[in-house]
Formats: sequence, structure tokens, C-alpha cells
Amino acid sequence: MKKKNPVLDVLRSPLGQLLVFVIVLSAIQFLNLQGMISSSFVQAVGNTLIYSIVAIGFCLLLGYSGLATLGTGGFIGIGTYLAYYIIQEYELPFAAALVLTIAAAVVIGAVVGFISLRIEGIYLAILTLGLSEIIRNLLMVIKSTIKIDVDHVRLFGTKISPTGVYFLILAVFTVLMWLLFNLIDSPTGRAMLAMKNSTSAAQAMGISLMKFRLMSFVISVIFAAVGGLLYMLFIRTITTSTSTLLTLTTSLNILGAVIIGGAKSLWGTTFGVFIIYGLQSMFLSNIPFFRENPAFITMVTGVLIILVVMFFPGGFAQIVSQLWAGAKKRLAKSGKGGA
Repeated sequence: MKKKNPVLDVLRSPLGQLLVFVIVLSAIQFLNLQGMISSSFVQAVGNTLIYSIVAIGFCLLLGYSGLATLGTGGFIGIGTYLAYYIIQEYELPFAAALVLTIAAAVVIGAVVGFISLRIEGIYLAILTLGLSEIIRNLLMVIKSTIKIDVDHVRLFGTKISPTGVYFLILAVFTVLMWLLFNLIDSPTGRAMLAMKNSTSAAQAMGISLMKFRLMSFVISVIFAAVGGLLYMLFIRTITTSTSTLLTLTTSLNILGAVIIGGAKSLWGTTFGVFIIYGLQSMFLSNIPFFRENPAFITMVTGVLIILVVMFFPGGFAQIVSQLWAGAKKRLAKSGKGGA
């Protein structure tokens, strides 16, 4: 009879994985407060976390519903501008901004999704790209530069410092990741996956394609808008005409992160975001060559995407799964040999 390892049992569960993740990222901020880690490193971690929130929402859309959109940048813009007007202009607390952002994302996602999801494939991507550009230019006309004073950021009546915003981002990421883990493991998640694998089979099983497509699209828009809200709290100033946040670049980077990490793996997608957004700012920027040639990481990302598409369609998650399966086989063989 095999002995159970409680540590491995905890790490196999989504809740245990999230707990370890929270501990590690909380330790990074505490080390920064002690002067052992630079503030720029913590800034890069927080920025990567925000993009991870957007990416895991896109992971549900692409990996579990089989839909691709290039409108992510525009949907992020909805969250950033709502954050500015709700928190800075009307001086409402973060909780109100979060609720109103989610409500706006649901409405916009439902309207855009209902129109967009009547088409598929490349046409859906082109349509959402056009909508994203419309949103971006509309926001630029409304106000080209937006800024939030840190004194206006409040939670339950208490002002939140920049350090507190970091922990707020970590908390929101953890909750959203936990909700997605449960959604994917539910009948809804299985219906979405069945819809992606075969629309004909899904319809034969009584699954409403429009219902689940619309649901996944709305959830993706919510995650993007929440990411925009948190980005505005963390960075606190954006000039739409010069920032790439609301452009096609962001949409393509999020798509690339999901492909590199694995379209059916939330942790894999988070790793993909780290490769695209975190690797340069956290580590490579300290090396003179990469500091002088920041575009080099873009080339590396492009090569990674090509290699993943050609040899590992499941992304980084597939590589880890294969290595783990191989290691278990070798351990089993060595155990039998020893016996």
C-alpha cells in the first residue's frame, strides 16, 4: 500500500497551489519593504499579475470555448477609464469601482458578444479588433490622459497605499483564479469544452452554443475590464495616444501568452504572461545586452510561439505534463528493479 504524501496532496489541489502562490508573492513584497528586493522588481511582478488576470479570462475563451478575439486591449480600456472617473472624479471607493466595472463589462460584453458570436474564426477576430479600435479612439476623444491620485484610492473607507494596491491585485487574482478553477471543473466548463471539441456533438447533447459562447465572452470581457481597473490603480496614469495598453499589441501579447503557456491551463497561461511581460522587466533588464536591445525579447517570444505551435500544441503545460509522466515511469521502473 502506497503511503500518502500530504505535501503532494496539497500541491495537487487548486486551493493548495493558490496558497503557495500567494505566500511566494506576498514574501516578495515583504522582502521589498525590508530593502532586500528592489521596488522595480515588485512593480514588474504586480504588472505581470494584472496581465495574468486578463490572460486567464482569455484562456477560458480560447482554450475552453474555442473562440479568439483581438479586442482585449479595448476591453482593458473600459476598466481603466471607469477607474479614473469612478475613483478620481467621483471619489468612490474601490468596492464601488469594482462593482460598476463588472456591471459595465457584463453589459458591453453581452452586447458585443451577441453581435460578434454570430460569426466564427478569423472573422470574429477581425470584428473584435475593429470594435477594440472604436473603443480606444472613443476613449481617446473623451480624455487622452487620465491620472489617479493615490490619496483617492480607498477600500472600506481606508486609504490604500501603493503597497496595499499590490496585495489588492494579488487578492483579486487569487479569487478570480479560484472561481475559474471551479467553473472549469463544473458542468458549465465541461459544456464549453465539449462545444470547442465539436459543435455538432455539443448541439446533439443539447448544449446551447450561443448561451455558452456568450457566457465565455462576457467572462473574458469582465476579466479584461477588471485588469484595466487594477492597472489604473497600480500605474495611476495613462496617456492613450502613446501607451500600447489599449492597442492591438496588448491583444496579441495576451494571445501569445495563452499559446506559450497552454490554452487549457490557467497556470500555464500565467507562466506565458511571465515570459512575455515579466521576464524582461524582472531579470533581463539587468543584463546590458537586453537593456540595450529590449526588442530582442519580442524575437524570442515569436520563436517560442512558433516552436510551441509546431511541436507542443498544449504549450508549457504539455511539456511539464510529459516530463512529469516520464519521471513517474522512471521512478516506477527503478522501484520495481530495487524490489
